[in-house]
Amino acid sequence: MHTLLSKSNSFRNPTFTSLCSSNSFHTRLWNSTPSTSISSNTNISHGSPQDLSNSTSSSGCSGIRHFSHNSSFSVFQNGFKRIFSSGHCLNSVILRNFDGERSGTLKNQIFGTQSRSVCTEPDRESIEYDVVIVGAGPAGLSAAIRLKQLCREKDVDLSVCVVEKGAEVGAHIISGNVFEPRALDELLPQWKQEESPISVPVSSDKFWFLTKNRALSFPCPFDNKGNYVISLSQLVRWMGAKAEELGVEIYPGFAASEILYDANDFVVGIGTNDMGIAKDGSKKENFQRGRITLLSEGCRGSLSEKIIKKYNLREKEQSQHQTYALGIKEVWEIDEGKHKPGFVLHTMGWPLDRKTYGGSFMYHMNDRQVSIGLVVALNYHNPFLNPYEEFQKLKHHPAIKPMLEGGTVLQYGARTLNEGGFQSIPYPVFPGGAIIGCSAGFLNVPKIKGTHTAMKSGMLAAEAAFNVLHEGLNMETYWDNLKNSWIWKELYEARNYRPAFEYGLVPGLAISAIEHYILKGKFPFTLKHGKPDHEATNVAELHQQIHYPKPDGVLSFDVPTSLHRSNTNHEHDQPAHLRLRDPKIPELVNLPEYAGPESRYCPARVYEYNPDENGQVKLQINAQNCLHCKACDIKDPKQNIEWTVPEGGGGPGYSVM
Repeated sequence: MHTLLSKSNSFRNPTFTSLCSSNSFHTRLWNSTPSTSISSNTNISHGSPQDLSNSTSSSGCSGIRHFSHNSSFSVFQNGFKRIFSSGHCLNSVILRNFDGERSGTLKNQIFGTQSRSVCTEPDRESIEYDVVIVGAGPAGLSAAIRLKQLCREKDVDLSVCVVEKGAEVGAHIISGNVFEPRALDELLPQWKQEESPISVPVSSDKFWFLTKNRALSFPCPFDNKGNYVISLSQLVRWMGAKAEELGVEIYPGFAASEILYDANDFVVGIGTNDMGIAKDGSKKENFQRGRITLLSEGCRGSLSEKIIKKYNLREKEQSQHQTYALGIKEVWEIDEGKHKPGFVLHTMGWPLDRKTYGGSFMYHMNDRQVSIGLVVALNYHNPFLNPYEEFQKLKHHPAIKPMLEGGTVLQYGARTLNEGGFQSIPYPVFPGGAIIGCSAGFLNVPKIKGTHTAMKSGMLAAEAAFNVLHEGLNMETYWDNLKNSWIWKELYEARNYRPAFEYGLVPGLAISAIEHYILKGKFPFTLKHGKPDHEATNVAELHQQIHYPKPDGVLSFDVPTSLHRSNTNHEHDQPAHLRLRDPKIPELVNLPEYAGPESRYCPARVYEYNPDENGQVKLQINAQNCLHCKACDIKDPKQNIEWTVPEGGGGPGYSVM
C-alpha cells in the first residue's frame, strides 16, 4: 500500500491525501487535517472518498494538480492515471513496513531499527514505498525498471518511487552522446522494435588533432560500430515512460536536500528542499520531504558526497579522489547539405594548451541537428582559463567553422563529468542503500562513455535491493556483482588512460597509445591521479591573463545569450543554493591570489566581482543563472563554495541535450 498525505495548512490551495492500493485498483481523495497520521498499515477512516473524475475539495479545488513551469507529469499504475504536481505535499518518503515473519530481520538489515517513522515534526507528512530512488537519469530509471521486471518475474508486489529535481524527466540531463546499447540490450531487449529515440547509427568516426589553423587526421582510437548518436535527455524521457508502464511512480520537481539517519546511523530517508522558504528564511506556504535508498544524482551528487564522507567509502576500498571535467555543449540546426546523420568527430589539441587535458566533439543527430561541445579537465593550472570562452574559440577553427555557418543554435548547456575511472570508485554500499551511476563514477574515459555503465550499475543495484527485500539477502551483493560484471573489466582495462595525461599532452598520448594498442589494458601498474582539481589551480602571478575575442553573434555568443537557450529558471524568492563557507575568502584569497577564478570557470556567469557603493570589489552570486553543472563545488581553490539543491523544478530545461 502506498500512502500520500498532505497537510491542508501547508499550502496555498487545499490539498488531498491520495491512497492507492495494489489490491483495490482505484484511487481515493480525502481532505486531510493537521492531526492526520498515516502509516502503511493504517486504515483511513476519516474524510469522504471521492471519485477521481469528479474530485473537488470543499473549497472547490480540483483534485487533479498540475506542475509548475507549464508542464505536467503523469504516472500510470494499476490501470489508472494520476497527475502529481510540484505543489503536492511530499514531506518525507520512507520504506513501507514489511509484513510476515521476515519483517523484523529486514528492518534491522536495512535500517537497524524497528521504527519506520522519520518524520519527527508534526506538520510533516510521509509517503511510503519499498524502494525510493533519487534521480531520474539513466542509472535511476534502469534501477526502477529492473526492480519492476523482477517483481513481475517473481510475482512480488514492491512499490518503487523515483524522485527527480528537474521540472520534468530529462530536464537536467545533458551528455554528448554516442550511445553504447549494451546495457539497454540487457534491460529492454525489444527496444529496437519500439519507437525509441535511438535511430541514428554511427556512420563514420573521425579523430583530429587540432592546431590553431590545421586539423591533422589521426587513427581513430574509438570503436563506435554498433553505437548510436542520441539525445540523452530524450532517451531518459522514453525510459521514464517505460518505467511508468511497469508501475514505477515518478515525481519530478522534488529536490532531495538532506539525509536522515536513525540512532544507529542507518540511513532512514532524505528530506527534500522546503519549497516555500523565502530568502529571509521565513516559511511560505508549501513544504516537502522525502525518503531514499538508491542515490542516482549524477556527477558530484550532493547527498552522495555526504554519504561517501560520512561512511568513509573511499577509504574502505582505498580508492583515490575523484577527478572531473567540465563539458560545455550546444545543439545546432545546420543546412541540409552539410548534415551527415551518424557522423562522429572527436578532437584534441587546440584551443587548449599542452598542459590542459580535454578535447572537443561533434555528433550529427537526426533532423539536421548537430551536437558540438568542448570538455575541459578541471585540474587545469591557469586560473585565467575560461572554459566557456575556449568553447567559443573552438567554433571559429577553420575546420569547424564551415560546418556551422548558416546554422542556428537550438540549445546550450553544461555539466561536469567524472574522469577518475577505476581508481576513484568508492565502496558504493552504505547502511540503508547504495550509490549508483555517475554519483559513484563509472565513466569510461577513453571511450568517452558512461551511460551504459551507469545503466548497468543501476540494474545490478536493483537486483541486490530486490534480493534484500524478497530473499533477506545483504545489499553488499551489489558490490560483489559489480566487481564480477563487465563494468569492472571495462574500467580496469581503461584505468591508466586519464592519469597518463598528468605528464602533459604528448606524454599522455604516447602512454595511452601503448596502453590501448599494445598492452590492451594489461599494463602491470596502475597509475595514480595527481592533485585534486581544486589544488591544481596555480596562483595568478604564475600565469599571464588570457584575452579572449569578443563573440560575433553568429558562431560565438555571450553568456546571457547562451543561458537563455538553456531554459534555466529558478524561483527568485528562495534561499541561495550556492553557499560560501567563509564569506571573506572571495575578497581576501580568491581575488588577490587567484584573480577571481570563479568568474571564469562557471559557464553561466553565476559569480561576478563588482564594486559596491564604497568602491570595494565584492563577489556577487547570481544563483538564478545556475546550470547545476557543479563546477564551482569542484574547482574553487579553497573549497569554499558549497553547492546545495535549490527548490525542485528549478534549473535548466533541456529537451534535446
